[in-house]
Amino acid sequence: MRARLLIGILLPVGLLVAINTASLYQQARRAADTAYDRTLLASAKSIGELLDVGGTAGKPQLLATVPYAALEAFEADNRSRMFFKITGFQGEMVSGFDDLPPWRGRIPAKGAYAALVDFYDDVHQGLPVRVAVLLQPVAGQIGQGIATIQVAETLELRDTLARQLLLDTLWRQAALLAVIAAVVWAVVQQATRPVRSLSAAIEARASDDLSPIEAPQAPRELAPLIAATNHALQRQARLLAHQQRFVRDASHQLRTPLAVLKVQVQSAQRGDTPPAQALAEIGQTVDGATRLANQMLALAKVEQLRQEGDAPVVDWATTVREVALDLAPLVADAGLDFELDTVPAPVRAHPWGLRELVRNLLHNALKHSPGGGALLLRLAIDADTAQLTISDDGPGIAPALRPRLMQPFAGGGGPGSAGLGLAICREIVQQLGGELALDNRPAAGGRRAGLDAVVRLPLAAAGGDNLAR
Repeated sequence: MRARLLIGILLPVGLLVAINTASLYQQARRAADTAYDRTLLASAKSIGELLDVGGTAGKPQLLATVPYAALEAFEADNRSRMFFKITGFQGEMVSGFDDLPPWRGRIPAKGAYAALVDFYDDVHQGLPVRVAVLLQPVAGQIGQGIATIQVAETLELRDTLARQLLLDTLWRQAALLAVIAAVVWAVVQQATRPVRSLSAAIEARASDDLSPIEAPQAPRELAPLIAATNHALQRQARLLAHQQRFVRDASHQLRTPLAVLKVQVQSAQRGDTPPAQALAEIGQTVDGATRLANQMLALAKVEQLRQEGDAPVVDWATTVREVALDLAPLVADAGLDFELDTVPAPVRAHPWGLRELVRNLLHNALKHSPGGGALLLRLAIDADTAQLTISDDGPGIAPALRPRLMQPFAGGGGPGSAGLGLAICREIVQQLGGELALDNRPAAGGRRAGLDAVVRLPLAAAGGDNLAR
């Protein structure tokens, strides 16, 4: 963050300083030219005062006697050199340096000085020079005319002045950049102190510490990050607890059938029981262990579905009819008076979880229904809720069993039951945001007493996803 802020701030500022420096150098050169151009103009005017007109009537000639010493008064020091050239009325060379390039420009319409003068840059004797051209009127008794006076000066003084102005500016700009960098560094250090403190606190945590992060001193900008992190820690803690519970329960519950199976095999090997009986007992033990393993895997899958997020919209009525059709042979074997009544009920749920819910409840009802009894499966709509009712004529739930009925391995399912069916149903219903109730039903209206298992799930919002098939 510090590096990015420093680069993000200093880079454009440095670019602006570079552009500003180039502009300032040009301004310094123009300022130096303005200052020293005035000296060049004064030199040209000084030379103009030494001119005279000679010759004969009708053919005036420009006369000039200008020693180089006349320019010494305008030389600031011995670092620059000055040259001059005087051209007569007819363009003839009168005095000065003959190799000074002739002037080919023109006088500006609006000059900075009250004189016919032009300034330009040129090269003389391989050196860059600044030249002032003055058109000087000269009159005498013989006649009059316009003399052209060129005064050139090398650029050492101008460059020195411009560089000095540039260096003075660069020092100030460098000091400004240093101040900006120091301020940014200090501000970033201060602003990121809560982040570093939070990072150190998280780093110091134990590997199994998934408790929420407490950072009351953190700035408001970090609040969404801390909230999201705590939410993720909550999910991890819940998942870890579920995994630990699953491993603990699996190791505890599978130990018993495996021990029984080992004893039965040893008994069969010793010949303590007839082979047919031994095989039947071993088969029963394997069937029970298989049911237990399948239910434990189902319970684990419920938690997996919880982590997957939003479920699709499915028709609960279709699921109920499919499960009823699958268990129809068991209903027929029990000789039950079976009644199925459904209406379309779109709910948001994973199809596997919905089938597992209906299958477990219906299987429990079949297991506890007496032969020749009635079994009712009804799915109805009540306002914004879908309600599934499974009514059997079984003995109901004993008061002593009800407090721990839906806990894993409660053991209320009768012989051979793992005690996980209702726990699975409870987990699925909670995941779907619904309610599960098991109510003993008294005998009334010519109907036997029994148990009503009622599941209420919220209907999917109108205009939601298409029904999953």
